Amino acid sequence: MNTKTFASAADLDIKKVSFDKLSDHAYAYTAEGDPNTGIIIGDDAVMVIDTQATPVMAQDVIRRIREVTDKPIKYVTLSHYHAVRVLGASAYQPEQIIASQDTYDLIVERGEFDKASEIGRFPRLFQNVESVPEGLTWPTITFTGKMTLWLGKLEVQILQLGRGHTKGDTVVWLPQEKILFSGDLVEFDATPYAGDAYFKDWPQTLDAIAALQPEKLVPGRGAALQTPEQVQAGLAGTRAFISDLYESVQAGAAAGQDLRTVYEATFAKLQPKYGQWVIFNHCMPFDVTRAYDEATQYPDPRIWTAERDVAMWQSLEG
Repeated sequence: MNTKTFASAADLDIKKVSFDKLSDHAYAYTAEGDPNTGIIIGDDAVMVIDTQATPVMAQDVIRRIREVTDKPIKYVTLSHYHAVRVLGASAYQPEQIIASQDTYDLIVERGEFDKASEIGRFPRLFQNVESVPEGLTWPTITFTGKMTLWLGKLEVQILQLGRGHTKGDTVVWLPQEKILFSGDLVEFDATPYAGDAYFKDWPQTLDAIAALQPEKLVPGRGAALQTPEQVQAGLAGTRAFISDLYESVQAGAAAGQDLRTVYEATFAKLQPKYGQWVIFNHCMPFDVTRAYDEATQYPDPRIWTAERDVAMWQSLEG
């Protein structure tokens, strides 16, 4: 393989933002496969789900929220701990930042490493990174399993349906409107990043999402899914990618092949079906490395550091 530029360091194209109304209470801020933000407008307050990567980038979300409501943004909910999802939080000046206890624990354990790693991998996603305040984004409310907030008469359920993209994955569900904000448990026409994933658990977690029967869904990346058919397609595509990748890696590991051999075989196997998805080349080395770990000797994801990122990239793509 020819040497590719490390991760997405060469990805500099600015993406076009869409701000889609899903209901009177729900909006999706999406940008052609860049990380999405969800917005819930209750009777008395606004909740933002995932913050964008920096406070400067979050200002664009706030500007669009202000075009449709002047209610205060009281809540930020984090679908998981990744820097690209949480470092913009300070811009909203929320009263509360909500996350699962598992997400809190991951921030304690690996937040600083993850921040350095992500900024190095994908500089474009951290526009005006100097606007990020010192330190990390810390939740002020944590929960385990399920938490319900009432924004006036609007019921907002914050749920942990299982591990998948990370140990702490959290979805936000509007049961009255059948609208789900999935974070990176579901992607659409965008490659799932699985460097911190639980491959064996992820399909069951997708089953738990499907069991809610969402009619609309805001994925972690990709366009908002606005019909039950589109939602099913998003769930099916994510499930197929996770299953195909893990099956290939598991077979290679069971045959005693080394990581690079497994990587090259899995890349070749998946590229015809998924190669056109956003950030496929970026995700594959991280995804296969994690899958190989899980199939061999690491039930829990190892911490990615900036150094480990580069070493892994060189061994697989160098």
